[in-house]
Amino acid sequence: MEEIFDVTDDNGFPVGKTITRSEAHDKGISHRTAHTWIVRKAGDSYQVLLQKRSANKESFPSMYDTSSAGHIQAGDDPLESAQRELFEELGIKAHEGDFTFAGKFHIKYEMEFHGKMFRDNEVAFVYVYEKPVDETKLVLQTEEVERVKWFDIDEVLEGCKHRDGTFCVPMEGLETVMKYLGYDHA
Repeated sequence: MEEIFDVTDDNGFPVGKTITRSEAHDKGISHRTAHTWIVRKAGDSYQVLLQKRSANKESFPSMYDTSSAGHIQAGDDPLESAQRELFEELGIKAHEGDFTFAGKFHIKYEMEFHGKMFRDNEVAFVYVYEKPVDETKLVLQTEEVERVKWFDIDEVLEGCKHRDGTFCVPMEGLETVMKYLGYDHA
């Protein structure tokens, strides 16, 4: 059964229509996602736990991405989607109070992956998760995630700026988290 999303306006509010995942990405129709960033303090800086996407993913295969992210199913709210994805992808059972809403941003692009055009048009709701995480004890959803790794936030920022092929985290998502953390990266 294919996933069904709410069609949204540019602010991420459902407009009363639904669409299939494939149609949303074939036509670039606006829908919502929830992104969770797992962060920890590391000296004067911060580290983020990123997931390496499976080689079989329809977009950005084998690149490091947001800690946990996924589409918001029709009728769901962003926070419950963030909780569900964190559990499905990494095995972390989190509660509502474990997340801090950091903001939202718009993702819009067209790229070819695996010989097929992929048109993304989504409003991403960004959450930060700051509870301790032992990456060696996570239960990874192998069809989605190859591995996880802690990165210094500056390394991720530089990799995204230079598009070095390591990271596919949305720059706006990273900037939203850095602003939330009060992190000065000048």
